[in-house]
Amino acid sequence: MPSLANEAWPNRASCQEMLRLSWPFILSNSCWTLQIVLDRVLLSRSSTEAVGAGLSAVMMFWSVLSLFQWTTNYATAFVAQFIGAAQPRQVGAVIGQALWFALFGGLAFLLLLPLAQPLVSLSGHAPELQRLEVIYFQCLCFSALPFLVTAAASSFFAGRGDSATVLLINVVGLAVNAFWAIVLIFGYLGFEPMGIAGAGWATVAGTSVSAVLALALTMRRRYVQIYGNVSGWGFDRVLFTRLLYYGIPQGIGTSLETLAFSTFLIFVGRLGTAELAATSIACTLNLVGFLPLMGIGQAIEVLVGQYLGADQPEHAERAAWTGLLFCTTATVGVAAAYLLIPGWLVAPFQTQDDPAGWAEVVERVPLLLSFVAVYCLFDCLNIVFSFALRGAGDTRFVTLVAVAVSWPVMVVPTALAWYFNWGLYWAWGFASAYVMLTALIFLARFRQGNWKQLRIIDPTGKKTSTIEPAPDWPEPVSRVPQELQSLRE
Repeated sequence: MPSLANEAWPNRASCQEMLRLSWPFILSNSCWTLQIVLDRVLLSRSSTEAVGAGLSAVMMFWSVLSLFQWTTNYATAFVAQFIGAAQPRQVGAVIGQALWFALFGGLAFLLLLPLAQPLVSLSGHAPELQRLEVIYFQCLCFSALPFLVTAAASSFFAGRGDSATVLLINVVGLAVNAFWAIVLIFGYLGFEPMGIAGAGWATVAGTSVSAVLALALTMRRRYVQIYGNVSGWGFDRVLFTRLLYYGIPQGIGTSLETLAFSTFLIFVGRLGTAELAATSIACTLNLVGFLPLMGIGQAIEVLVGQYLGADQPEHAERAAWTGLLFCTTATVGVAAAYLLIPGWLVAPFQTQDDPAGWAEVVERVPLLLSFVAVYCLFDCLNIVFSFALRGAGDTRFVTLVAVAVSWPVMVVPTALAWYFNWGLYWAWGFASAYVMLTALIFLARFRQGNWKQLRIIDPTGKKTSTIEPAPDWPEPVSRVPQELQSLRE
């Protein structure tokens, strides 16, 4: 943290600003957490193999999708800086380019359908696991297009600081997903029980409804008039290229990082079915604490982008330190739960059809949660400073870290742990070392301060107003309605 004399020290105003902007983002990410946990719990009622296959297929899916999703979602940083620089008409134009990229990416994703079996076979998992992984992966492929469209449309609201609308979109999608997951997995309302395929098609239904709702909300009359939505969604080669220039490094970095973790799971799966199921449960419980913190990261990205767009780097720095204060406060309680009540946390995942197999799984989970309890504190640094750097436009450095650290520190040592039969806990030790090392690297980069001079938008763009917050009580630039009223006047 900065010294008390440093003007970047969190104050009452920055805490109120962070809380107001982040809580809907936190709940939005909690929706994804609930969806993942719900799917895992429902699948655990089917079989132990379904739980392990569900995580493996999701990680393989995300390894590819994250390239498109994080590139599309980088429109959030553009919107934030355009809002800070008082260039509202550029907001609609960049959302249009994100939608074009979402369309291309979603349709391209369908090309993976015939490749599902060859991709899954690379894992070397047991035949029954591979069969379930192929089914789930193929279902998820159909959710890529609506998921990317939702990401593009949500960037419009997120970048403006309208996190409540992002929450609404995600809550509706979660409700639809939960309803159809219960119906299709177990075969209610006249449907045949579909097991893991039901979970996949429920995801398609939920993401499709979210996409339609998000698009409809962006087309509201006032957004068309002020930002040029719909009318400004034509293909713009210059702006599209600029979005890809900054967004693709973020997408590649996240994709390679996800691929690294997927490879980690492959080698863990080769250690045994019980090891994979225990890892699946520990990772799911980790997501319960991790994904909500991503909401704070999103708020940091928005505030850093808006304040840099308004040429106020000191307030951008304060937003990041305030976010770290929020993240660590929340994570301490979660880490304590991992250490003190692991049995209670694991209980909802208990399978009914294989008591002996479950006994092997539950024996391993408490120690894995001890690893999680330690490295999740370092994940606070990862979330806060990686999102701050992304909001400024330092996406290439974030990508470099993901590539240069994940494979030599986590993946290769885990492969050696499998080859030399070192066991599950050595593999998790390497994964923990990776999280800790990246956290320290991002902290050093942020403290260096070069990100304060970065801008991803054209600084020569015509400004129609300025934003001047008071020194001691900065008026948050994320308060969009007041700003837009001044723009119209």
